[in-house]
Amino acid sequence: MMTENASVPESRRDLAIHNDWWASGWAHVLPRQCFALTMLIGTASQPGCTGSLDDLLQEVFAGQWDMIGGDLDSALTFSWPDAEWDYEEAPEGREAFEANRWKEFGAMLSAAGFPVPTTVRDLSELYLAWGLAGREETPDGTRWSMPAVLPLPGDLLPLDAELTRQLDRIRRGTDIGSLVNTLTTYLVDHLGEPQEVLTSLDRLAAATGHDADDVRLAVAELVESGDAQVRRGQEPADVERLEAHQRFRLVMDWDHFNAAPVQLIIRD
Repeated sequence: MMTENASVPESRRDLAIHNDWWASGWAHVLPRQCFALTMLIGTASQPGCTGSLDDLLQEVFAGQWDMIGGDLDSALTFSWPDAEWDYEEAPEGREAFEANRWKEFGAMLSAAGFPVPTTVRDLSELYLAWGLAGREETPDGTRWSMPAVLPLPGDLLPLDAELTRQLDRIRRGTDIGSLVNTLTTYLVDHLGEPQEVLTSLDRLAAATGHDADDVRLAVAELVESGDAQVRRGQEPADVERLEAHQRFRLVMDWDHFNAAPVQLIIRD
């Protein structure tokens, strides 16, 4: 599934990014142009779109896109060359940072038997080898595609223990965020943003299409973030200890919820 962004002015295409991209963790493994490349391939994978990535880049950006470094033959980097360097976060400086990242990245790919890419085009070929993308020649032209679920970096590359832990934390956080999004979308769109609702984990599960344990995680996250309270009668209740069938009052603090810096709601 792709999430569409705003239409590009004077273009026939909507930029799209695979919904699984953020949780997959690839952005923490690959050079910085991976996001723009994934968006380009996601856009190329939309129904009715045919042609090479060069064709699409020409159509959408007149052949030059700063976010991808220029064109598909631009050199890959792990940092933004024109951005001011943060010496507090990386005191070694840009050149040393880049050299270290390339050393780690090259060793990881070589250990797995993959060539080390130097350009965005090289990276697009690795996407095909890894199953992040598909490419097929049809009578109508080149068709690009992406799988419903992206393979994970750890399925294909030998990640070190710290990176593995980092990606696991990201996936857990993204999964819970998606569950919270589904639950709050139900509360807003179907129940009209109630101040409180008498419900159970089973009922919320049936309403949102998730199982009761997933809903428990979402409710617990709302409570932890200060967006909701769970009560039985007048007393606070621990959602972790509730049976799936037990009734409870979910009391929402919508002012607190809406005051959060970012609220991402994706409606199907």
